[in-house]
Parts: sequence; structure tokens; C-alpha cells
Amino acid sequence: MNEASHHVVDLAGFQEVPTQGTLSRTLYSDDRIKAIWFGFAAGEELSEHTASMPAILHFLQGEAHLTLGDEEIEARPGTWVYMRPNLPHSIKAKTPVVMLLTLIKT
Repeated sequence: MNEASHHVVDLAGFQEVPTQGTLSRTLYSDDRIKAIWFGFAAGEELSEHTASMPAILHFLQGEAHLTLGDEEIEARPGTWVYMRPNLPHSIKAKTPVVMLLTLIKT
């Protein structure tokens, strides 16, 4: 792979979404960002947690219920969320979900 570029042609289809559990794969990481592909089986969830750095969630496939602090969102393909550092959040997949998480290292 060329050091100057990193790319995935089909992000939603990068990996098969598991029928059970959650799968994550780091797509890219350097001293400024980390991009992680997530596949959630229907019904799977990440319980409430925080990240010490800003993060972006981009939903590519499926539907999920998000809790972002006191706010609740129904995510679907195309949903994009910026999260400030230390924001409590959780995700519950209503259907099989593909999501890209980008962590912004500060």
C-alpha cells in the first residue's frame, strides 16, 4: 500500500457483519486519528462508556439506538455524530449495523 494514501473501496462491505457479537477492525491509525470499522449483530450493544478524545460515528448500514449524554437518537445509514471528549454514550443495534468510528487524537 502506498504510504501517502490508505483507502477502502466498499466501507459498508469491508467485512461481513457477524450474526452474533460485535466485530471491530482498525482501518487506519497514526499520531492524529484512528479509524475503526465496527459490525454489530442485531441486538448487540456497547454499554455506556466515554472516550477521552473527540470522536465521530458514521453509520453506514442498519439501524441503532444511540444514547449521547441525555440525548437519544435513532441512527440509520447516513447518520453522522460528533462526540466531544468524555461524553457518556452507548449503542444498541436494532438490525445488523456497520459503523465507522473515527477517534481524533489531540
